[in-house]
Amino acid sequence: MNDYEMIRDILDRSSYTVAMCGTDMMKESGMPSLRAPEIAYEVEKEFGYSPEEIFSSVFYVNRTEIFFKYYREKMLQPPLEPSDGFYALAELEKRGKLQCSIANNVHNLPGRAGCQKVLNLHGTIYENECPRCGQRYPMEYIRDSKRVPLCEKCMAVIRPKVLLFGEQVDNQMMTRAVDEISQAQVLLLLGTAIHSGLCERYVKYFKGERLILINGVEHYTDERADIVLHEEVKTALPKIVWPDRV
Repeated sequence: MNDYEMIRDILDRSSYTVAMCGTDMMKESGMPSLRAPEIAYEVEKEFGYSPEEIFSSVFYVNRTEIFFKYYREKMLQPPLEPSDGFYALAELEKRGKLQCSIANNVHNLPGRAGCQKVLNLHGTIYENECPRCGQRYPMEYIRDSKRVPLCEKCMAVIRPKVLLFGEQVDNQMMTRAVDEISQAQVLLLLGTAIHSGLCERYVKYFKGERLILINGVEHYTDERADIVLHEEVKTALPKIVWPDRV
């Protein structure tokens, strides 16, 4: 039995499986890391500030035009599409083999691929709200705005419901994530390492039977997983879900 067959068998036998979708899954869908040196250099050269400075609540409040110019150009365009790994996750959920996906990307890639139960720890660009009257706006309203997007009802600055640098994950969202991981029989770590910011806070609550890690990048903490597959999720997970297509 090879690794793909072994993981498929474990998923078939699992009564409750949770997937954690990390940064490398987002990169596989074409999203560059805002913290990558070359990206940070280009942003600073164009805007005069680092991504961490601009994508913060301080800039949203005090340098609002720069914040939204950056947000429109770097976060909303071009549109990010789910990789095959996310579609494989959605198929697992459809078959009843996956009970929850937990993600730290703001593009809701699991949900857009078809997953129904998704916890977006950092929020999503598809939810935008007026902080004054509560009116909600679609992503396209922000993307197509020429300057600072204002509420049509009360003219307040619309707030994208995403986690900005320096902010903490909502306590209720953290509690929901811990609850899901605590009851999982199998935990899938996809496109992330055990030591990453996504996993470090939550993996300690996993008391189930199998911890499976799929990631193209090796790390010494991988040995803490029960099964490790060093391959990009976008190629590995479809092989597990659709073996007849290989």
